[in-house]
Amino acid sequence: MHSTDNPLLKPWAAPYGLPPYAQIEPAHFEPALRQAMQQHRDELAALGAQTAPPDFDNTVAAFDRCGRQLDRVMAVFYGLTASATSPTLQAVQREMAGPVAAHHSAVFTDRALFNRVQVLHEQADSLDLAPEQRRLLQRLHLDFVRAGAQLPDAQRQRYAQVMETLAKLTTRFAQNVLHDESTWRLALETEADLAGLPAFVRAAARQAAADRDLQGHVITLSRSLVVPFLSFSERADLREQAWRAWTGRGEHAGEHDNREVARDILRLRREQAALMGQGCYADHALADTMAGSRAAVQGLMAEVWPRALKAVQAEQQLLQAQRLACGAGQGDIEPWDWRFWAEKVRREHFNIDDAEVKPFFELQRVVEAAFDCAGRLFGLQFTRREDLPVYHPDVRAFEVKNAQGQVVGVFMQDNFARPNKRSGAWMSALRWQSRNVLPGHAAELPVIVNNNNFAKGSPGEPTLLSLDDARTLFHEFGHGLHGLLSDVTFKRLSGTQVLRDFVELPSQIFEHWITEPEVLQRHARHWQTGEPMPAELMQRMQRARQFNQGFETVRYTASAMVDMAVHSLGDAEPPADLCTFEAQFLQQNGLPHGVGLNHRLVHFQHLFASAGYAAGYYVYLWAEVLDADGYDAFAEAGSPFDKTVAARLLRHIYSAGNSVEPGQTYQAFRGRPARVEPLLRKRGLLAAEPA
Repeated sequence: MHSTDNPLLKPWAAPYGLPPYAQIEPAHFEPALRQAMQQHRDELAALGAQTAPPDFDNTVAAFDRCGRQLDRVMAVFYGLTASATSPTLQAVQREMAGPVAAHHSAVFTDRALFNRVQVLHEQADSLDLAPEQRRLLQRLHLDFVRAGAQLPDAQRQRYAQVMETLAKLTTRFAQNVLHDESTWRLALETEADLAGLPAFVRAAARQAAADRDLQGHVITLSRSLVVPFLSFSERADLREQAWRAWTGRGEHAGEHDNREVARDILRLRREQAALMGQGCYADHALADTMAGSRAAVQGLMAEVWPRALKAVQAEQQLLQAQRLACGAGQGDIEPWDWRFWAEKVRREHFNIDDAEVKPFFELQRVVEAAFDCAGRLFGLQFTRREDLPVYHPDVRAFEVKNAQGQVVGVFMQDNFARPNKRSGAWMSALRWQSRNVLPGHAAELPVIVNNNNFAKGSPGEPTLLSLDDARTLFHEFGHGLHGLLSDVTFKRLSGTQVLRDFVELPSQIFEHWITEPEVLQRHARHWQTGEPMPAELMQRMQRARQFNQGFETVRYTASAMVDMAVHSLGDAEPPADLCTFEAQFLQQNGLPHGVGLNHRLVHFQHLFASAGYAAGYYVYLWAEVLDADGYDAFAEAGSPFDKTVAARLLRHIYSAGNSVEPGQTYQAFRGRPARVEPLLRKRGLLAAEPA
């Protein structure tokens, strides 16, 4: 295919330079990626061949400008493989995983380029660099070093081979999980099968069936459908089927088995760390984080884990008592039973359940609440633009302006679960904000995408969210704001491209606003009557906030501990059976029966669909220390929309990107380092002192 026929390589004429999705086909990607990679190599070859001595502008800033064509093709490609894939596109993804990884290695092990960067890095103290320029030089030098640029030739070549193979394996891991999620379904064929399910779960199950060209009701492995099913279904046998399928993703003999794939990934990561002179992969990963070491991470876990265990034991007693009161007899609370009995305890002790709360969280109203909070805090205005090209009919596009009426970016939101979309929720960028452009070119505005996986309501019926779903939407929107509000010069430092244990702060702190009474009074309105949520219901919600937090904290912390354990193994060979390793580790650390963990290793995409959170799942808890402490600044100021605190939050957290070291920028916002007590108080763990 000639490049002039490939829409990915032509100029994009849509407003804001958005991709021409309607013209793009899977066959366009391989030639476009290969040509864009060659163009990037040509740009870098010219940069490295300069006869002029290296300076910041001709080397560091120039490097940051290179590869824009490749950036935009890859952003579209990975956006579609995550949100709207197909067997054909998956085949391209498998084919190109290795070449793309090899390209990245070639860029960051290029001797001519690295030598120029190295000269500047050694001279940094004598160069007259602005703080952001110095930060970019530091980060770029570290990018080269961590990609193997300083290794001897043979080790550098082996490192590149390891990274190329890892890219193929992580692609395979993700596709295996998607296969299990998209092919499994539980048909509810009779009224007895639907026993206990409230109207909103029935509606979502009916729509899930229709989406698959089926009649009746089906339960899928979408979290926003399977969790309500586990919470409300009176059928323990069906709950067990759903739970086993949900927790067994990736653990099936045959083509889509992830057990050996994960072992191969771990084996290669161990070699990767060894090539970098580290004793285990966790040490390699943590070297470029706020935590800095396994000891720091384990110190945080030691603060939380015993308190969470004590809290979950108290919750377990409540569930057992409720079970007896309902005439269900004694016995263990099984993993597929916990949410069911917890929902009954919530109703009995707090007089509240999801079925009562959900009608006040209609999806569009929650979206409007997020937009309103962003407006009140940061002056943003979101305007729907139906003329902008999108990749799926579910996607909505918005033009975003600041308080002065200037366009600051484009925001896209894709909220619904689909069989061809990976699970979970995430933020991505079609383009990062940047002012480092060639003369005569306009500064680059960010184009930010939020993905959720909510169960869509039936035609004519609303999509109702649980409070957890609403928090998820606010969480991802917080990431989105981090991208949209970025105000830096260089693309490499833009938006969410920060240290991994800082990236969750802007998302998690934004979650707080969805439960603010002021926000609920304005936006939590019954989808049928339009009546605001009663103050009395808000009070019951507040009283119930900390119930089951032991369960949630144990599940999260257990996942983070397993992640750290499996990536801390110093032996060259990973455990022969990862599932056995996981079970034994959890037993040794006292995980109570029936609680489980958020993600088992065989489907833990945070760890094995990429390296993004490998030896890093702890970051949500690390960032929660920051977000709980940071949100207290608004409480201390007396208003969740205090203008002075919001201005500091905008300047130091949402706009700074990676232009400032994260500990420094947090202290600039808060006036001091973060304290752990607000996190423990928020989760109700202060009273749960370790035994």
